[in-house]
Amino acid sequence: MIELKVTGMTCGHCEAAVNKTLAALPGVTRVVKVSRAEERVVVEGDADVEALIEAIEEEGYTAETLA
Repeated sequence: MIELKVTGMTCGHCEAAVNKTLAALPGVTRVVKVSRAEERVVVEGDADVEALIEAIEEEGYTAETLA
């Protein structure tokens, strides 16, 4: 599981956009959770973390790994 903190999502459309973007990336087996309330994204698989962050940022949000 890969967990990221994502800020800037303000609505269900934002969550759906992030979900769709991440689901299309190589190495993502499943998008487990996208939550604007928790500012959190959880994906399953062996995707490159930097690729996940870059894809989220291309959608207009800020992402970072959770410590």
